[in-house]
Amino acid sequence: MRTMVPTARQHQEEIQFRLILAATYPFFLAAAAVNRFRPAREVARPGMAPARRSVFGEARAMAVQAIPFAFMG
Repeated sequence: MRTMVPTARQHQEEIQFRLILAATYPFFLAAAAVNRFRPAREVARPGMAPARRSVFGEARAMAVQAIPFAFMG
């Protein structure tokens, strides 16, 4: 059995991560767009406006949170 150099394996996993991110991003983008139209349930503090990301930033954050589960195991 051939052993992989740790940096080569890390590079291969990075490529896999990016491919999965590219494949799943449209689904997370659709979910973020749907969530944008739902009424906000955040409790607003007086004088503080809630910070919001763009729909694209929110979709990326959702994807980056979910994808590592594909690499567990």
